[in-house]
Amino acid sequence: MAEIEYIKNVFRSGFELKDIEWSTWAEPGRAGVEHHVLWAPDAETGEDSVGLLLRFPPTAHGDFHEHLGYELMLVLDGQLDHSDGTSYFKGDLVVEGPGTEHQMSSGPGCTVLAIRTRPAAARRPTKPIRQVASAAS
Repeated sequence: MAEIEYIKNVFRSGFELKDIEWSTWAEPGRAGVEHHVLWAPDAETGEDSVGLLLRFPPTAHGDFHEHLGYELMLVLDGQLDHSDGTSYFKGDLVVEGPGTEHQMSSGPGCTVLAIRTRPAAARRPTKPIRQVASAAS
């Protein structure tokens, strides 16, 4: 049977999203990021895509990685900082193609909808990347 997940009033909730379960994303290179899985890859069906709600408390950051497929990120609240120096704000939609590399972070904190068509692979940066600024800075 097909599954349906419904999160009521996501745009009117103030993005606290208290009615869903958040899990700490514990992987090397990540600090403080929480996630809620909307759907995950499934080897049985051959599904490679993943849909996530991500919550970055102030100064949290993901790992540095390369996208093997497309990634769509919609900033639902706050400020999402890209390692190339660009910051994205509530309402911004970002699509990165296969082969792009980045580390995402948030100085003041943010909530993001992230959809990946294929997995990402951890990488080491070959050039300096922007560091997360403290919310008090």
